[in-house]
Amino acid sequence: MKRGRSYLLVLGWLYVYSVSLVSGGDIVHHDDSLPNRPGCNNNFVLVKVPTRVNGKEKEEYVGVGARFGPTLESKEKHATLIKLAVSDPPDCCTTPKYKLTGEVILVHRGNCSFTTKTKVAEAAGASAIIIINNSTDLFKMVCEKGEDVLDINIPVVMLPLDAGSSLRKFVDGNDTVTLQLYSPKRPAVDVAEVFLWLMAVGTILCASYWSAWTAREEAIEQDKLLKDGSDEHLQVSTTSSRGVVEITVISAILFVVVASCFLIMLYKLMSFWFIEVLVVLFCIGGVEGLQTCLVALLSCFRWFRSVGEFYVKVPFLGAVSYLTLATCPFCIVSAVIWAVYRQYPFAWIGQDILGISLIITVLQIVRVPNLKVGVVLLSCAFMYDIFWVFVSKWWFRESVMIVVARGDKSGEDGIPMLLKIPRMFDPWGGYSIIGFGDIILPGLLVTFALSVEIADTTGWQTRS
Repeated sequence: MKRGRSYLLVLGWLYVYSVSLVSGGDIVHHDDSLPNRPGCNNNFVLVKVPTRVNGKEKEEYVGVGARFGPTLESKEKHATLIKLAVSDPPDCCTTPKYKLTGEVILVHRGNCSFTTKTKVAEAAGASAIIIINNSTDLFKMVCEKGEDVLDINIPVVMLPLDAGSSLRKFVDGNDTVTLQLYSPKRPAVDVAEVFLWLMAVGTILCASYWSAWTAREEAIEQDKLLKDGSDEHLQVSTTSSRGVVEITVISAILFVVVASCFLIMLYKLMSFWFIEVLVVLFCIGGVEGLQTCLVALLSCFRWFRSVGEFYVKVPFLGAVSYLTLATCPFCIVSAVIWAVYRQYPFAWIGQDILGISLIITVLQIVRVPNLKVGVVLLSCAFMYDIFWVFVSKWWFRESVMIVVARGDKSGEDGIPMLLKIPRMFDPWGGYSIIGFGDIILPGLLVTFALSVEIADTTGWQTRS
């Protein structure tokens, strides 16, 4: 029973590592594949557009800056509050019917180039131009071929269709709409990243000491059986004690191949329903991990320890302790609550608890037997990360690892196999995240090193 659950968790570890290295979205996008020439060489930056209607604060929209035009202010206090006007004609491909006096002009995409719209708006007296996209996403606005030097002196921002329609509705209703345009810079390091680092290191230390201590206890028990001369008891104890799975050189190499296949499958099949499947799998692993950690923690207390020594036979599961049965409903309910409310701002707490429990449990089961296997495993994992994060761009025109981690084209915020903490001092918000694989692999090596250290200082050694 324990060994079967062990292999299921190992398969889960292989799956979560296939998307282990992730990257938070940035507000600056470098794209060398698009035209880049004097006057048309800006980076594509996200732009905040806070609005006021009749003097009252309304919704804040997010747009994207163009390849051309001046750069925007990085702080809201330096951004000027400007009145919004709607272009007539709507596409702004010809001179507007009325003269502008420094307003931001709202125009629709289409019928002429972005640069033509901008030049017409600037000549009409606009201080900035907002182009409404024809869909709910954003589009990179570039220069037309043959435009070697552009003399554009007003900012250009694109908003999605729903945001532009809302603004136009206010203006058409004779409301006074004012707005600001600025692009705040993301801090190099956020406090959340420090806490995330502490969380990852703490998880590795906790799992490593627990695993090393368990291995020590098993070795002591084996030594006692050897001294008693009970070879039969030793054999039974060794084969069925805790269902530990040791990695070999061959399995370390195959790990990269199978993980790559998992990653390609996720990349090709990424959709809303597929994310839902991943959520279910994460909940199953989280329940198993949380239950394992709770049982071990409660067993430290005398009363709970005595409860854990009594077993009942459960169909399909075999012998299960009363303590395990008692904690199981709590673990299941916790996972279900997280799955139902995972879109809420506070859901990251439940995700981190389930994730840490799963990681600790995996590090209890999967072990590196020697330094040779550890070197092979980490070397293969290093090449795996380099290939799928950077080299894959040459074949797929995008980073396969990052696309999968973000959950692009799925309608979700990303896969659940991450530890994350909300960014505290980032004007753009979001989360600092780290993949499970980036914790599990170092954890395997630390666990092995700690086991060797304890063996050297106490005189015990593990036997395979």
